[in-house]
Amino acid sequence: MTLWRQKGELWTLEPSGRPRGLIEFIGGSYLAATPQLSYRRFLEALSGRGWRIHAWSYVPGFDHQAQANAAWRLFRQFREQQVGPAEATLLRMGHSLGCKLHLLAPDGGRRCDGLASLSFNNFSAERSIPFLAELGQQFRFRSEFSPSPEETLLQIGSSYRQPRNLLVRFSRDTIDQSGRLIDVLQARAGDASTLLELPGDHLTPASGGLRKQFLGEWADDPARQRGMERLAEQISAWSGVA
Repeated sequence: MTLWRQKGELWTLEPSGRPRGLIEFIGGSYLAATPQLSYRRFLEALSGRGWRIHAWSYVPGFDHQAQANAAWRLFRQFREQQVGPAEATLLRMGHSLGCKLHLLAPDGGRRCDGLASLSFNNFSAERSIPFLAELGQQFRFRSEFSPSPEETLLQIGSSYRQPRNLLVRFSRDTIDQSGRLIDVLQARAGDASTLLELPGDHLTPASGGLRKQFLGEWADDPARQRGMERLAEQISAWSGVA
């Protein structure tokens, strides 16, 4: 039986055997508050392949740089508090907005072995939250994310230093922006980023298996589970950890 544990703002999951490495995961908007539920089957598929999982629980805001800094500090502090040797391999992984937050980490991606970016999304606040511009003008509050979409790409191009990045785009994902991101990454000297396209949509990594849990096997979608297993296997293979 898989056992999730909550430690402050982190949800943790331990593999049954010796860990092959650690994955620090940040989910996307509307899903990130409960990663142990929203991404349960995908993260458990990774744990089943030997990965230790640390998943951040947060509520998205407008200041993405501040949230990126907070996530980076939280993950680092938790690693430092752990008893025993540190993992030989540290991967960062994000879904949708979570990719952006990892890419804005204050260390520029230097202190990890790579980033797995699933369904990178970098839309403006007005595009992400309809009617926001009108409310912002009416009540005089910030109505754009910080940094903005264009500022985000410029910052990645100038400050992000991790060469190993796996960008995953799903074939039916209409809001994925991995194409723009891969162009920025590959323009850097020494870049080793790759773009992988798989069947699925923007929510392919997100599933808690609730229909199966409450309604039984007949209500489940085996194809969705196979897709998450395939994704977990490809990320593990890309990591290069035996």
